[in-house]
Amino acid sequence: MDEVTVGFQERIEHLEKLLEEKRLKAERYKILAEQTEKQYLKETGELSEALNKRIATELELRESEERYRIAVEHSHDGVGISRDDIHIYANQRFAEIFGYDRPDDLTGKPSILIVHPDDRERVSNYTAMRQRGEPARPHFEFKGIKKNKALVYIEVSVTTIVYKGAIALLSCFRDITERRRMEEELLKTSKLESIGVLAGGIAHDFNNILTAIMGNISLAKMVTQEESPLYKRFVGAEQAVNRAKDLTRQLLTFSKGGTPIKKTTRIIHILEDSANFTLTGSNVNCFFSLPDNLWNVEVDEGQMSQVMQNLVINAKEAMLAGGTIEVRAENVILDDRQRMDMLFPTKGHYVKVAIKDQGIGIPEEHLDKIFDPFFTTKQGGSGLGLATSYSIIKKHGGFIHVTSHLGIGTTFEIYLPAIQEHAFARTEVAQDITTGKGKVLLMDDEEIVRDAIGEMLSILGYTTESAKDGAEAIDLYVEARKQGAPFDIVILDLTVPGGMGGKEAMEEFLEIDPKIKAIVSSGYSNNQIMSEFARYGFTGVMSKPYRLEELSETVSRVLKRSL
Repeated sequence: MDEVTVGFQERIEHLEKLLEEKRLKAERYKILAEQTEKQYLKETGELSEALNKRIATELELRESEERYRIAVEHSHDGVGISRDDIHIYANQRFAEIFGYDRPDDLTGKPSILIVHPDDRERVSNYTAMRQRGEPARPHFEFKGIKKNKALVYIEVSVTTIVYKGAIALLSCFRDITERRRMEEELLKTSKLESIGVLAGGIAHDFNNILTAIMGNISLAKMVTQEESPLYKRFVGAEQAVNRAKDLTRQLLTFSKGGTPIKKTTRIIHILEDSANFTLTGSNVNCFFSLPDNLWNVEVDEGQMSQVMQNLVINAKEAMLAGGTIEVRAENVILDDRQRMDMLFPTKGHYVKVAIKDQGIGIPEEHLDKIFDPFFTTKQGGSGLGLATSYSIIKKHGGFIHVTSHLGIGTTFEIYLPAIQEHAFARTEVAQDITTGKGKVLLMDDEEIVRDAIGEMLSILGYTTESAKDGAEAIDLYVEARKQGAPFDIVILDLTVPGGMGGKEAMEEFLEIDPKIKAIVSSGYSNNQIMSEFARYGFTGVMSKPYRLEELSETVSRVLKRSL
């Protein structure tokens, strides 16, 4: 092989070697490129995924913030944020609770302005502790004050937060005014019930004594000439007993479970008679506005007269220099909003009675206490007048409300449930004595009462036997039937301490004689049996104390009744 051929061959081999190196290099570049591409794709994917997550998180955060904003703006509670005792945020409900139209009316103003002056020092001390990071209870109550200066009771929950890069207080406000008013109503009711047992017991025993006194006075009048000075003394004593009866009736209105003896009536005559009687001889006049179309009500006339007399007496005593008391009545229909404002149990038709005076007014600090038993600002006052009135109205299913302004006067408003029936004709207690004949069984645990009522029945022409309790009365009744000389009527005392009373005795009497004629009598005139006597089998009712005229009329009427 010549020298030229060898050189050419070497060159070809060199070129092939170069090509192999370049191929290998290209191969390495290709692998590197693939690796780079994979790394790129991986890093790009991770970056994209991270970016997507961040975007998703931001969107979720925005949605969460939007949900929170909507929740806060539509919250039933007021929500506010304050810093350095200045409101920097308030929702719409916060503004509404305190009587403002918009949240902007509160932001930028001192937070203490919504707090009643009585509680400002306490609330300021609390917020200062919170801002310093000191431990403090998360919930508390305070008296707030609205834009129109009206009082509002607030329950607030406070927590410390970071808001826009700085420490702030987040407060949630709840209006508990209605709850507080309901609690006060329950407290008043509890106070009335707490003295009910004592008052009822005293009144019952006192009425038994008054029955004996009234009976003996009636007997003495029967044998005394009307022209005699002694007769006038008896009349005066009888009037004094009637006044004592009114006193016991006041006590009985506190008795737990006491039920008024109601009848359907127009309330106009009660309002006119009670007011005119109370103002007789005084320097106070009375103006009436009583429409003819006033709805009927179902009331205990005696108790309702007592309410009117109490309120008119208060009005008269508030106007020492004289003046005019306005007594107005009207038909009203309460809807859901109105009844909630006044804490009525039900909406519906009511007769509203307003008694307005021109007196000195009642101080604001006393308004919440005037219906409390024994609370009075009068020297020598008992503190029972308004408490009695409150109890009576509540037991009639109604409501009594008072507003007062110092130096201007006071208005009491009474709401009584109306009924859609014609009123019964007004009846008066018979004044004539009705005599009769028949055999009467009298049961009463008090001997002085048995003696007095027994003598009264004898004078009226009846034959009388007496028993000290229900068990003895049943024995006498059964024995008389066996002897063929049955009793025509029985008079049963309702309450017999330590023995069988009228209710239990009546149950057995009805088994013995379903056609028995029986009168229930009690010093507990407000007892449910007294108001619904027919439901328990009785054919008549008499509240102690009673006069000879009342006894004669009731016994005569029951005896004439056919079963």
